[in-house]
Order: sequence, then structure tokens, then C-alpha cells
Amino acid sequence: MAEEKDLKYRNLFLGLLFDGIGMLSFVIPGIGEFSDVIWAPIAGWLMTRLYKGKIGQAAGLVTFVEELIPGLDIIPSFTIMWLYTYVFSSKKDKKIES
Repeated sequence: MAEEKDLKYRNLFLGLLFDGIGMLSFVIPGIGEFSDVIWAPIAGWLMTRLYKGKIGQAAGLVTFVEELIPGLDIIPSFTIMWLYTYVFSSKKDKKIES
């Protein structure tokens, strides 16, 4: 149980960090869009490492595309995936158990 909680908060911290890195391209005008070409595949791969299975693969693909398309960096895909995994899916699982 403690391991699950540690993993949950580790993923939250890493997700916020990775979303922050993805948004850094807005800070450096001109260079930012070039950095997205480098960051997009890394972000997609990191997403598949944080979240296993088909849902992680789908999220990795969405993250890759989101980071690659100019202007969409503002979307916090890692944080959204964390919310989906640990908040919304948890509620659904609890309803099924009841």
C-alpha cells in the first residue's frame, strides 16, 4: 500500500516536472519550436515509462503529437494523465467495487 502511494506521488512530481520542461519552449522565442522537435519523442517515451500498458502507449503517442505541434505545449499532458490514472479511474474502480 505504501509503495502504491509513493508511486502515485512520484508520478505526480515527475509529471509536473516534465510538463514544465515541455512549456519551456515558450520562454525562449525562436529556439522554442526547435526544442520541441527534440523534446516530443523524449516526452512520449517518458509517458510510456510512467504509465504501463496500452493506456500508457496511447498517452505516449498523444504526448508526442501534442509536444510536436506548435502552440499545444501549454497542455499539461503528464498532469492530465496523472489525474486520469489516480483520480478519475480510482473513482470509477470504487463504483464498480460497491
